[in-house]
Amino acid sequence: MTTQPSLIAMMVSALGLTGDEQVLEVGTGYGWQTALLARLAAYVVSVERWPDLVDEARQRLARQGVGNAEVVLGDGTLGMPTRAPYDAVIVCAAFPRVPEPLVDQLRTGGWLVQPIGHGGQECVELYERRAHHLVHLRTVTAARLVRLYGAHGYDQR
Repeated sequence: MTTQPSLIAMMVSALGLTGDEQVLEVGTGYGWQTALLARLAAYVVSVERWPDLVDEARQRLARQGVGNAEVVLGDGTLGMPTRAPYDAVIVCAAFPRVPEPLVDQLRTGGWLVQPIGHGGQECVELYERRAHHLVHLRTVTAARLVRLYGAHGYDQR
C-alpha cells in the first residue's frame, strides 16, 4: 500500500528536516517515502512488518543508489532502539496514541509525526519531545490511513 504523495509531503515537511538528522520511519511500504526521507536527512532507519515489502523496498532503494537508508523487518511499534536516539520519527499508520517505545527513542527536542485515531479517519499530529514527555505542537492534516499493528498498537490477531 502506498500513501497518497500529497499526504507524505505534508507529513515529511512537518518534521522540518535540515539534512543532519537520523530518522526513524515506521511503515516502509514500497520505500517511496524512505527514499524521500533519505534525500532530506543524514540517515533513515525504516521498520516494516511485512517481509515481502521489506524485500521490495530494499531492492528499489538499492536500484536508486540510496545508501543512507536501512530497511528492517520488525514491529514498528517497538521502533529500533539499537539505533536510537532519533532526531525525528514518522509513523505511517494510525493508533489512538503514540507508542511509548517511539517516545523513548526520540531525542529531547526531536519531532514526531503520527496519525492519531482508530484507522480510517484520523488527524496527523506533530509532537515535540521534551525532557520526560511529548508536547502536541499542531494538527498537520486530516487523513485516512491503515491501523498500526504491533505490541504497542492494535493486536495482530
